[in-house]
Amino acid sequence: MSAGLLRNSFKGAASAAPFFPTLLDQMPNAIVVFEAKSQQLVYVNPAAESALDLSRKSLEGQTLHDLFGDNKLLNSMIEEVRSGHFAAQRQELVLDSLPGRIHQDSIPAHVVVALLEDPTMVVMEWFPIDQQLRSERDERVTQQVEANKQLMRNLAHEIKNPLGGIRGAAQLLEYELPEKGLREYTQVIIKESDRLQNLVDRLLAPHRKAHAMESFNVHEALERVRSLVLAEFPKGLRIIRNYDTSLPDLLGDREQLIQATLNIAHNAAQALSEEIRHGDAQIEFKTRVARSVTISKKRYKLAMDLHVIDNGPGIPDEIRERIFFPLVSGREGGSGLGLTLAQTFVQQHQGFIACESRPGHTDFHIQIPYRKQEKVS
Repeated sequence: MSAGLLRNSFKGAASAAPFFPTLLDQMPNAIVVFEAKSQQLVYVNPAAESALDLSRKSLEGQTLHDLFGDNKLLNSMIEEVRSGHFAAQRQELVLDSLPGRIHQDSIPAHVVVALLEDPTMVVMEWFPIDQQLRSERDERVTQQVEANKQLMRNLAHEIKNPLGGIRGAAQLLEYELPEKGLREYTQVIIKESDRLQNLVDRLLAPHRKAHAMESFNVHEALERVRSLVLAEFPKGLRIIRNYDTSLPDLLGDREQLIQATLNIAHNAAQALSEEIRHGDAQIEFKTRVARSVTISKKRYKLAMDLHVIDNGPGIPDEIRERIFFPLVSGREGGSGLGLTLAQTFVQQHQGFIACESRPGHTDFHIQIPYRKQEKVS
């Protein structure tokens, strides 16, 4: 493949480019093709444009050195494939950002370098290591949610039938008891049976109910959550709005997403009891647009990014890795269902939810993609 053909993509003639660049355009990882000797770029795919925060037009005439500086490890990989010692080289290394870019952090990345059929052309592919870790985590979470569903179905089957029998027997016994004082005990059985029935119903609710899909404003939904939390905690708690007002409407189940956010915010408010007492409790609702995101190995151009951040004591170490499991709670008397339901609701929208926590800072991160049927400006 000649450099001239690959350069068609730089000249805005993508439709005239050969099949290979067209295929690379669809790849989720960042890919650049450059001349082996001069290291001048001849092609970048859309994922690379996003990763570099630069358009193809602005990359015309740039070299690999212009992008990543004098990276000795990268240069060594390129030299190894140029000399024919290896058909391809792969390594984890740190890519330094181009000076003057908005995001100037160094990127730990997994990098692959290989020769094309034309030995004067080298292709380089990279993706951030944290993206790989998140992809693996998303896969584990998906498996966890499926396991939770199966657990809940089995739990319902094993509990509901005996509960009905216990409750019915207690009612019959109550009618036969000669002393009213003894009926207090049957009432305990009946009420506890009802409580367990409600618990099972709550476990099953998100898997039974069909989506009520509609297009809605995320910030209006967050304002409802804010008002509900402040109604319960009117003093000592401040909820900060950090909204990106350019966020487009989201297509989803409005009530489910309100409930998911409410569960998180309500848990945060309860964990902030000491801070509320001192009058310095704080929860922040932060929204942004995320571009070129990968969720559960699927690529999306845009996603809604939501953070619920509090300044509480943090999640205890012993449950931090299990907070989304059913019936796990860090609060005495808690049902341990709030975060499980939040995770289920978010995943039903093809999104993900994660948490980072340390004393003084707990951040629940929700990301939900804008899908094709949505109109995004």
